[in-house]
Amino acid sequence: MLALSAGHFFVDYGYHVAPIASQHIDEIPLLFEEHGISSFKIFMFYGGYGLHGLSDQQNLFLMINKEERYDFAHFEFIMRGLSRLMEEHPEAQETISLSLHCEVAEILNAYTKIVEKDSSLSGLHAYSAARPPHSEGLAICIASYLAHETNCANINLLHLSSRKAMEAALTMQTAFPHINFRREVTVGHLLLDVDTPTTTWAKVNPPIRPRADVEYLWQAVLNHQVDWIVSDHACCSAEQKRSAKDPNNIWLAKSGFGGTEYLLSGVFSEGSKRGMSYNHMAKLLSWNPSRRFGLLQKGDIAIGYDADLVLVDPNETFVVRAAESESQQGYTPFEGVELTGQVKSTFYVEILSTIMDRL
Repeated sequence: MLALSAGHFFVDYGYHVAPIASQHIDEIPLLFEEHGISSFKIFMFYGGYGLHGLSDQQNLFLMINKEERYDFAHFEFIMRGLSRLMEEHPEAQETISLSLHCEVAEILNAYTKIVEKDSSLSGLHAYSAARPPHSEGLAICIASYLAHETNCANINLLHLSSRKAMEAALTMQTAFPHINFRREVTVGHLLLDVDTPTTTWAKVNPPIRPRADVEYLWQAVLNHQVDWIVSDHACCSAEQKRSAKDPNNIWLAKSGFGGTEYLLSGVFSEGSKRGMSYNHMAKLLSWNPSRRFGLLQKGDIAIGYDADLVLVDPNETFVVRAAESESQQGYTPFEGVELTGQVKSTFYVEILSTIMDRL
């Protein structure tokens, strides 16, 4: 992967790694010490539920043998491995972290079977009901207790999509104050709801939720209970995304979509309507994640920092159109959404001290 990446990116990049097989846990020190990888991930539903829906082929998908299990015990052992790594490298205790996609497979399996038989539900409404918010909440509680049990200090709760998920995350912060939790939401979950007309284009995990959940997430953002907002960019081509024969069938569509292109404008547009300050936006989009993931030369405009800058016209309004996008995926779930705050340019300046002298 490192060889494939070299020379093919126009931006700085780094990897975080999901230890899938038990042997991968033993490789964690090597990944950190030789390759500088300090960010690791668990997909809590992978062991018993498919990436795009029901599946009984998970060991094949995960490429592990039939004796292995990607389950709560495996997650515990990953956490113990990271705890050991933190003990061995106290200088990196603030930046070695574990991120979790929090949904419980057993709940998803049961509810998907129920919802698929319910003809009154379709599209994003059906997909949200098949992966109910309490599955997120339960997974967050399990992950948090395991972090407490293993003394895995730095936990990132990713792409929280619902009120129940956010409430569970805040409750766990109170229950285990010694765990350094971070809470994340995505621009997709802040801009879209189950009535979004792009339907299958907006299929993602966890699902897009009802408007009440969207507004609760925004309130958590404004209350400084969210640590960063991301795109969770995971796109595929339009041809792969949904079924050509049945394009509106949510169960046949693949999960995930690209969102990086609209991250800043989306947060700026909707955040400004709700009184969010520019400093708060910069903190959630740049400063906070750079601190957590050890990108200590990023996240601020100051001498010694990388001068990765973006110019935004705060008054320019535009309508999102896939046909005008730089992406090759061929669609966007944000099609037709009107945003205010057009990104005009991004650039890097090497001599930052000269800029600071002029400011």
